[in-house]
Amino acid sequence: MRIAVAMSGGVDSSVSALILKEKGHEVIGVTLRFHTEECTTGLTHNICCSPQDVRDAALVSQQLGIPHITLSWEEIFKKRVIDYFVQEYLSGRTPNPCAVCNREVKTAFLADYLKKVADIDRLATGHHAVIEDHPQYGRVIKRGKDLSKDQSYFLALIPPESLAILELPIGGMTKEEVREIAKKKGLRVAEKRDSQEVCFLMGMTPGEFIERLMGERKGVIVSRDGVVLGTHRGIFNFTIGQRRGLGISAGKPVYVLDLDPKGNRVVVGDKELLYSKELRVKAINFHVPPERWNRVYAQIRYRSRPVEVRDIVKEGEGYRVILEEKVRGITPGQVIAFYDGDVLLGGSVIEERL
Repeated sequence: MRIAVAMSGGVDSSVSALILKEKGHEVIGVTLRFHTEECTTGLTHNICCSPQDVRDAALVSQQLGIPHITLSWEEIFKKRVIDYFVQEYLSGRTPNPCAVCNREVKTAFLADYLKKVADIDRLATGHHAVIEDHPQYGRVIKRGKDLSKDQSYFLALIPPESLAILELPIGGMTKEEVREIAKKKGLRVAEKRDSQEVCFLMGMTPGEFIERLMGERKGVIVSRDGVVLGTHRGIFNFTIGQRRGLGISAGKPVYVLDLDPKGNRVVVGDKELLYSKELRVKAINFHVPPERWNRVYAQIRYRSRPVEVRDIVKEGEGYRVILEEKVRGITPGQVIAFYDGDVLLGGSVIEERL
């Protein structure tokens, strides 16, 4: 089988390529270049997709004896991910750029592109998730073995047709097992730190990044009843549920409840007002047809606990999602992923907390 491996220059994708080569497949390493400047920001963390990562991917491919190509997709990445990210923050939302990137650039789109131009049979990635044929649901994505590293949530927006040509070779391993394989095979990236930040932020906060691009957009911070408590440099510096860094004194702890882009206001209030059990989404990306869904759980952010869904009601062009219990900080712009146990049923982007 002719399999392209999306090689980020990290240990997960490198071991994925190794596994597939040892299984006898014709393997091609493919690396996407999104940046032209180095992205390492000190010793505390590493940021992926930098020129050094491209070099690491090429050198690992050389070690493995597989061909390697680099695609310079800086402009595609800017239009489909960075511009989206900036516009969402300016609109008072908190986007998940990694989930969007998996759909628009480096997983689903890349698979379709390589299928057309390189006649590949499959695209493999180093995601910690599993793709398998389920007896009830068909070909599905499941949570990875290493739940502390599970990345199925970030794959919730990829179109279901992409599942037919995707492979996730390390999803059944823990991170420690992946590194041990890399060490035994002498791969140069065996001890390389994981990327832990949004790659294009280069160590900046979202607010710092957007302010550098767009400048200050000063406005006011107000209580729920409209009392002005302070000022801000731009609503893009805040997200729903935030408590620290507000720069105000309200006499008690207050939290960001809402971001009003039209009035350029940050609305704050008591913690209990952050809790809700209903939200609205637009289209749901169904990996499994909804009529086959059974017991459904919703995960409203990457590290949140999945909560059982009471009902999903079609309303106009969207859906109202009703949870069995109130959860804190439902945030417009974030991804909601739907699961049955470990099986990813689909996902959407939160439009509104109800």
